[in-house]
Amino acid sequence: MAIKVHGSPVSPAAKRVLLSLAEKQLDYEFVLPFGQVPGFEDGDLKLFESRAITRYIAHAYADKGTPLISEDPKKMAIIGVWMEVESQRFDAAGQKLSFEILVKPMKGLTTDDAAVEQLQGQLAAVLDVYEARLGKSKYLGGEEFSLADLHHVPIIANLMKTKVKAVFDARPAVSAWAAALLARPAWLKINAA
Repeated sequence: MAIKVHGSPVSPAAKRVLLSLAEKQLDYEFVLPFGQVPGFEDGDLKLFESRAITRYIAHAYADKGTPLISEDPKKMAIIGVWMEVESQRFDAAGQKLSFEILVKPMKGLTTDDAAVEQLQGQLAAVLDVYEARLGKSKYLGGEEFSLADLHHVPIIANLMKTKVKAVFDARPAVSAWAAALLARPAWLKINAA
C-alpha cells in the first residue's frame, strides 16, 4: 500500500485528510504519529498540512471516487475562494471554539467563557455569509460537493456536539448544508473505524 497517513484519530486535520481519501475511495495505512500532524506519504512524496494534502489527493486521484475539484477554471476559482474563506475565517473561529469547549475540559482545563462568546460571534458572522451563499447554491463552491465543503467537516462535526450547534441551527441553509456534510457516506465510513 503506497499511501500512508500519520496522525491522531481525533485530529480535525487528520480527519480532513482521511475524509478526502474516503471520498476518493482510496486505500491507505493509518499510522499513529510522533510529530507533525498529519503527515502523508504517497510513494516517495511526503507532505504535511492537511489542506495541501487534500489538494494533492484531489488532483492526483481526480479520476477516482468523488470529484473534489473542477476542471472548469471559473468553477475552480469559486471553489478556491470558499477554500480560503474556510481556512482564514471559519477555521479561525471554529478550531478555537473546539479547543475551548471540547479539548480544554478533556484536559482538565477551564473553558474561557468570554473567549467562547467572542468566538461564537465571529463564527456567526461567517455563517451569515454562508447562509447567503447557500441560499443560492447547494454547496459553497457550487452545486457539487468539493474541497471547499470537505475542509469544513471535521470542525462542524465537533461543534455540532456542543452548544454552538444553535449558531448553525439558527441559519436554515447552513443547518441543512451541515447536516448533508455529516451524512456523507465517506464521513460515516471514517468515523465507523
